Amino acid sequence: MEHRILAEMTEPGGSTLKEWHMVRAGQSVSMCGRELDMSRDQLPADAWGTERARPFCHTCGALFLREVP
Repeated sequence: MEHRILAEMTEPGGSTLKEWHMVRAGQSVSMCGRELDMSRDQLPADAWGTERARPFCHTCGALFLREVP
């Protein structure tokens, strides 16, 4: 399954990153259930676990690890 990483900002339309979330391809809700603005910053799934994707949602990270072969 394909994934991507989306930014959650501290306030809607804001410019301060709160944390990154994992989203399954074709879905508009993060794996932890958070509704995100799909037009915000994105990273490829392989950025998970790197400095680029910090801070990362712990719930999304745990669920992502269960899906990755």
